[in-house]
Amino acid sequence: VQLQESGPGLVKPSQTLALSCTVSGVPLTTSYYVWSWIRQPPGKGLEWVSTINNDGVNRYYADSVKGRFTISRDNAKNTLYLQMNSLKPEDTAVYYCTKEIGTPTDWGQGTQVTVSL
Repeated sequence: VQLQESGPGLVKPSQTLALSCTVSGVPLTTSYYVWSWIRQPPGKGLEWVSTINNDGVNRYYADSVKGRFTISRDNAKNTLYLQMNSLKPEDTAVYYCTKEIGTPTDWGQGTQVTVSL
């Protein structure tokens, strides 16, 4: 299984950025797996951001991003997305996409998002 993020960027506060994660080796629709975005701010620990389940129906968000971020997926492209609106400096982090069975089992290499004036 491989997960490859794309979409690194430097943006100003209140701007928008979209991340994508192309998955190979397993379909996003595989039962028992859920797919998440996790981030690590500079000098801090890992922080869960959002999760979408295998059928794409249930989506969950951390309180810090609820209403601003949207997780989605394209099963035909086997790709996971994270649309980030109204970005704040505190959203600055390395963002990882993960495959999970209760806990992350596979990780992408991470992509840097910087929100700064």
